[in-house]
Amino acid sequence: MKSWDAIIVGAGIIGLALAIELNKQGLRVLIVEKGEPGREASWAAGGMLVDSPTETRPELREVAMASARMYPEFVHELEDESGLKIDLRAAGTLLLTRSEAGGNDALPVPLTEMEPALRALDGEPMSFTTQFLQERCVDPRDLAAAAIGAARHRGIDFSSGDHVLTVETADGKTCGVRTNKTRFAAGVVVNCAGAWAGQIGLEKIGPHPLPTRPVKGQMLCVVMPEKEMVRHVVRAPEVYLIPRSDGRMLIGATSEEAGFDKRVVPETIEKLRLAAVDLVPILAEARFLSAWAGLRPGTPDGLPILGVTPTPGYFVATGHFRDGILLAPVTAKVMGQVIGGKKLEVDLRAFAAARFSG
Repeated sequence: MKSWDAIIVGAGIIGLALAIELNKQGLRVLIVEKGEPGREASWAAGGMLVDSPTETRPELREVAMASARMYPEFVHELEDESGLKIDLRAAGTLLLTRSEAGGNDALPVPLTEMEPALRALDGEPMSFTTQFLQERCVDPRDLAAAAIGAARHRGIDFSSGDHVLTVETADGKTCGVRTNKTRFAAGVVVNCAGAWAGQIGLEKIGPHPLPTRPVKGQMLCVVMPEKEMVRHVVRAPEVYLIPRSDGRMLIGATSEEAGFDKRVVPETIEKLRLAAVDLVPILAEARFLSAWAGLRPGTPDGLPILGVTPTPGYFVATGHFRDGILLAPVTAKVMGQVIGGKKLEVDLRAFAAARFSG
């Protein structure tokens, strides 16, 4: 039976980025995906690269800021190896928070100049305080497509439509995986299965499986009446707006505990659309393109699970919740260091799988 040095379970952006990193280290890598590569949480995400200290949990700040710094080079490498273009924007974010007094905080120029399409809120009973954040955003579908292309360019193998059931062991060490169809052999297995990570056998933290769960998010995409009508990402309490360079705009997103239900609810999508129109009235004229739902991988404490497991050769990189796109570059780098037995550049103790034991 053919064997590999490492098997990555899950072909989202976390698994793809890690596969590329391990390939750079000289490992022969196989990615096993239950569906179509890049078509789950990564495909459904908005792509906001949120790394501001005020919005990022203290445990995540170091890794979030490190990953944000890595993003331009990360995107450049994927574009170069895949031959595909990735829409990475650096216009920044306008963060709107409700305030009785209103006002504009820390804006480089007046809000009416930065985003004239935003509704004037003066005189309303409840107004907004606005903050400018120097954040990037990326199109996750571009990113995933380029990562798949780069992985194939490097000779990384894929097996799609294979649902991994069990991580297999021999003499107490990892020796591969068993799927619904076949077996694959490797001395290293990394669980990057996102919301499905806890369903894989031998995922044990002591006697307990990894406590990942799906958190549903619904969103929609429209074509703006005018290209660049909105330049910045706009985050308000009820909705966020993410413009793309080609004139599309993403409007999102819900956060629902609905199990593995990915159905789109028309009433929910309409509520999001109306919240967007309330901020930018001209969006009432926007042409609807599509709506979808994705499943973010959540954990009980809201932090990723990164690192070793009690089974030698079996590693985990999952539970990134809303931050999978942002944390992909740094996750690939540090997990590559963990697997390769190298010195870690960031502290992973807050993300250890062992925190759920007992």
